[in-house]
Amino acid sequence: MTPKPLALAALMPLALSACAAGPAPDIATPVPALPDGYFTAADDAAQGDLAQLLPHSDPAFQALRDQALANGPTLAVAMARIEAARAGAARAGAELFPNIGVNASATRNRTNPQQVGANLPAGVSIDTERTTYAGNVTARWDADLFGALKANKRAALARLDAANASAQAVRLALVSEIATSVIAWRSLETREAALKEDLEAAKQLAILAGKREEAGLAPGFDLVRAEAAAASSQSRLTTLDSERAQLVGRLVTLTAMDAGNVTTALAQPVVSAGLPTPPASLPSDLLQNRPDVAQAAAELTASDAELAYAARQRFPKLTLSAAIGLLAFDTANLFDNDSLVGSLGAGLAGPLLDFGRIAAEIDGATANKRAAFAAYRGAVFGALGDAEAAYGLVDTADIQAKAAKVEAENLQHAARLADTRYRAGLADFLTVLEARRAADASGERAASAMAQARRARVLLWQALGGDYSVSPSKGAI
Repeated sequence: MTPKPLALAALMPLALSACAAGPAPDIATPVPALPDGYFTAADDAAQGDLAQLLPHSDPAFQALRDQALANGPTLAVAMARIEAARAGAARAGAELFPNIGVNASATRNRTNPQQVGANLPAGVSIDTERTTYAGNVTARWDADLFGALKANKRAALARLDAANASAQAVRLALVSEIATSVIAWRSLETREAALKEDLEAAKQLAILAGKREEAGLAPGFDLVRAEAAAASSQSRLTTLDSERAQLVGRLVTLTAMDAGNVTTALAQPVVSAGLPTPPASLPSDLLQNRPDVAQAAAELTASDAELAYAARQRFPKLTLSAAIGLLAFDTANLFDNDSLVGSLGAGLAGPLLDFGRIAAEIDGATANKRAAFAAYRGAVFGALGDAEAAYGLVDTADIQAKAAKVEAENLQHAARLADTRYRAGLADFLTVLEARRAADASGERAASAMAQARRARVLLWQALGGDYSVSPSKGAI
């Protein structure tokens, strides 16, 4: 066969594979349309600062947050996944460069002289045992004519971005949970103080009822009811210990600190601060601020690159190879000029009949991209829903906190008036007891409502994407 027909025969499979090749399927991934503003955001929200929604003035929050970010087990897992993704990106990038290797060998061969014939010319003999010594430097490179390796690298880099965003989401959730736990602990302290006041008031009422009974001015039933009210306050005080133990256990898990150090951090005094004003934000800001949205966007980018990589498997591949080395039958001759050997080659190969293997991979990558886009849309609207709910929760929690505070003040005033009238003989004991019971419950409700308003702000901080690049107390977190 002449060289020209031989070349045509060699190129025929590539021509057939080119007929089956084509670009990756086009899947539309538009940015979801978001509203111009939040429906439940307050009009004065522009005065607020996102970072101030966290209890930065509380030294317990500062200490526990820093410990959790430095040694928290949950965050350590996320950081390890970043390292794995970074290694994958480095591996994909290295595929674009030649693969250079070196080898050395010593081979001993024994040959049967019969395999070259028995009738050799006179004076000609076959050396049946031979040792060869070789050393080579080899190089192999995929020229990546159609960008398959570049697409694979883009996918790996997008996976790295997704891992970074995932770690950011873990960090945000960790800081948020530390904040809510500290707020719950401060709420327990406030509730405990209110219950102790209630217990003391109930004890004083019981003492008064006992004295009136001894003087014959009141029946013994008044003393029993007063003692029952004191026992109720004592019982509610005891239940706080179980809540306190649960909070300590949760903080031990989050910070990897022992319970003693956790309680020591929580025992630090704190200056009471007012409720910070919610900040202004736009729904479109969620696309940049929310780590779960950034992670979903990175996953979508990775799926797009993986689809391109799968589609490029239908194109021919050009592989260049080269080798240079030394080959000799005696170590003394290994570095002679005649021992120098080398090779240089190029190969072009492409699929001809794979019976749907590549097509199936492309279909799978296409489905993965559609799923990634659906997940991205879900993350966007999930973030929007979280922000709307958080703004609404802040609004309602503030109203409840104000109402609970007014209620507690009024009921405490009513209890004092009833006690004064009782001591003056102008009211019966049942009126005093009912007024005291209502006042006792209102103090605890006011403390719980204030804690709920503070927790609502932490939820808003998390819903808007958080802000831990700058901390008012320490600088960069």
